[in-house]
Amino acid sequence: MRVMPFVQVLLLLVLAGYLLLVALENPQPVRLPLPFGRGEWLTGTGAAMGMFVVVGGAFVALLLLPLLWRQGWRRRHDRRERRALEGRLAATLQAQLGALPTPGPVTEPARPEPVPATPDTP
Repeated sequence: MRVMPFVQVLLLLVLAGYLLLVALENPQPVRLPLPFGRGEWLTGTGAAMGMFVVVGGAFVALLLLPLLWRQGWRRRHDRRERRALEGRLAATLQAQLGALPTPGPVTEPARPEPVPATPDTP
C-alpha cells in the first residue's frame, strides 16, 4: 500500500498536536534510558515529546527521499527522451523538405509607371 506524501505529513502533524496536548497535561519529568544501560536521561515531557517529533520528522523525510529522488530521475529521463525525439523529428522534417522539388525563382509582374497629372491651363 502506497501512502501519499501529504498524508504522511498530515499524520505527522496530527501526531505532533497530540503529543503537544500530552506534554501540556503532564508537566512531570520523564526518565529516558540511555543506550547500552549507561544510565538515564531526565528531561521534561515537552522536551521529550519535541525530540520524538523531530526524530519522527527525520524518519518521514527519509521515507520520502527515495520517492522524490525517483521522481526527479524520471523527469530528467523524460526530458532527455523528448529532446532526442524532437531532434529525430527535426532531422526527418529537414530530410523531407530537402527532397521536395524547389520552385524556380519567383518574378513579380512589372508595374506600370504612374502617369503624372498635368495641370489644366487655358
